Amino acid sequence: MSGIELCEPRDLYNILNQHWLLPRLAEPNYLCLLDVRTQREYDESHIITARRIAQSPTGKYLVPDSEELACVRYCVVYDCETSSLDCGDSDEEKGSTFSDSSSTSSQNAEEGTAVRYAKGLEQFTRHPVLVLQGGYKKFSACYHFLRTQRILWMPRELASLQTYPVEILPAKLYMGNFKQACDQQIQKDLKIKAQVNISEQYTTLFADSDRYLHISVPDTLEADLLSSFATICHFIDAQLDHGAVLVFSSLGISRSSTGIMAYLIHSCVFSLKRAWNYVLKCKTNMRPHQGFVKQLLDWETKIYRTTVTDISELNY
Repeated sequence: MSGIELCEPRDLYNILNQHWLLPRLAEPNYLCLLDVRTQREYDESHIITARRIAQSPTGKYLVPDSEELACVRYCVVYDCETSSLDCGDSDEEKGSTFSDSSSTSSQNAEEGTAVRYAKGLEQFTRHPVLVLQGGYKKFSACYHFLRTQRILWMPRELASLQTYPVEILPAKLYMGNFKQACDQQIQKDLKIKAQVNISEQYTTLFADSDRYLHISVPDTLEADLLSSFATICHFIDAQLDHGAVLVFSSLGISRSSTGIMAYLIHSCVFSLKRAWNYVLKCKTNMRPHQGFVKQLLDWETKIYRTTVTDISELNY
């Protein structure tokens, strides 16, 4: 069995907003998001792309297509507000409330419904089944703009879906691309109060120069970002006192992730390796090139007066 794990709302937010050439939500085997609340609650509002679990005539929850579950990268289950994995049924209770070798409660609003359902799915998945911590209540409080009443999505609609910048520090620090940085609705939804633009392009969305830092560098091996790391870190620290900050570059993959890792090393006491793994979890296709990685290593050495990370262990 693959097991079950808790999934922070921020983790699901970042899963929903992974993007390369197209949103990853457009991939059929990327995310299976399952809502085990009541039909009324689901119809009123649910997380974008979620589908409600069907029930048998006797009220037992049904297992989705097991072949689909075997192929999916992320299987996430949520109910109203389950916050712990300790509220599921005991082994003796399994089978009585879950149709077709599954186990759950017949009352959606009951604490622990998602855990009990997840335990019935883990036998079908290659990766751990994720239970959304705090359920729909906590997620929707943090990310109200990802709520919807829509049930069906065509593939072309998912392919054209506007994704949001990934969240690095909860409600404080985000990393995205140039298009997202120019979208006023995204800035409003995320309460972005300042921007760090690490690209050669310029945007006038933030007219106040006190809230906008532009580091104009190309994404080349010869480009120098090291000399700007201190400026970037001090700007972010100062602006976080006033609200959320968005760090972005053209594609949101190389220069912006370099700036973010420089900040984590400087202000969050991360080693380069820890910062790398942390940002990679938030943005799975982040890839600073070799020149920027060497500059980050020099930055780590400068901050801690010793080299902590062996960059040969980093996949870049």
